[in-house]
Amino acid sequence: MKVLWVEDHEPVRDMLAIAADKAARARVQVDLVMAPTLMAAEMRLRLERFDLVVLDLGLPDSMDADMTIARVANMGKYRIAVVSSMENCDQAVASAVRCGANIHPQAVFKANLPFNRFIQRPESFEDFFMELMPAAGIAAPAGRPARAA
Repeated sequence: MKVLWVEDHEPVRDMLAIAADKAARARVQVDLVMAPTLMAAEMRLRLERFDLVVLDLGLPDSMDADMTIARVANMGKYRIAVVSSMENCDQAVASAVRCGANIHPQAVFKANLPFNRFIQRPESFEDFFMELMPAAGIAAPAGRPARAA
């Protein structure tokens, strides 16, 4: 699974990079690409294909949560998941769901993410991403049953 994580907080990006490195060493099938701004994410989305885009809504180059989701949603066919600490992230996700975006129906509160578990147990990193994907249409990796969302 190829994932673009759009995150402007450097300490979070550092923890994600460590988790991604541990996952690669454990041969977990997660290819994590990070972008620190919405513009950097848009450049990546033009050049690469992703299965999942994890989106922080408090980015320095985008002040409107609804517009941030809309800009990313209109750039391709991939699943979007909001992982943010913004107060209005639930409303922005609900609005995107009503508009028919391919988005996980609940925002994930970033402060509650178990970054240490992602680092210590690489399979939990992959499990987190799989939980954000839709249940239908996901092919299970060889030797593993399909997971329900």
